[in-house]
Amino acid sequence: MEIEKIRTGQICLLILVIILSFSTPGNSHSNSCVYSLYVKTGSTLKAGTNSNISITLTDPTGKAVSIGDLRSWGLMGPDHDYYERGNMDMFSGRGQCIGAPICRLNLTSDGSGEHHGWYCDYVEVTATGPHRPCGQTVFYVDRWLALEAPPYQLTAIVDGCELENIAGKSRRLVVRESLGSASM
Repeated sequence: MEIEKIRTGQICLLILVIILSFSTPGNSHSNSCVYSLYVKTGSTLKAGTNSNISITLTDPTGKAVSIGDLRSWGLMGPDHDYYERGNMDMFSGRGQCIGAPICRLNLTSDGSGEHHGWYCDYVEVTATGPHRPCGQTVFYVDRWLALEAPPYQLTAIVDGCELENIAGKSRRLVVRESLGSASM
């Protein structure tokens, strides 16, 4: 628990430094937030993919920010092979600010590439912006995005927006998929 608090604090500090480096007088990013994502690929056989992955994050009011090609936000370097078995990949970028907490994740694979099936363990999202507290949500996906493995879909939606007292959860939210996990 203590390590988790330290990690959350470090992530928020890193995001704040990024924001401050872009926040200069006259800068047009006054309604831009920085989103940092950790994406954990499963360690089961054939869990990795070469497909393009997109994400849409939504707040309790339905306001959303979309990342059409998550790899374009990658922080792991130009030669890194994203979404490989057992990997924890890091991404960060700017987008329109949405409310807190981020409570819905739409994770989609385009099914392209030689290895198109993908098993995602979880996505951890941290968001902050000017005059906004740092918020964090962990979405436990725990399923295949594949047409050849259950549930035979390329999209996973993990939705915590209907949780009781969601509006009061502005710092850290954990959302689990209620259907459990599929295995190949």
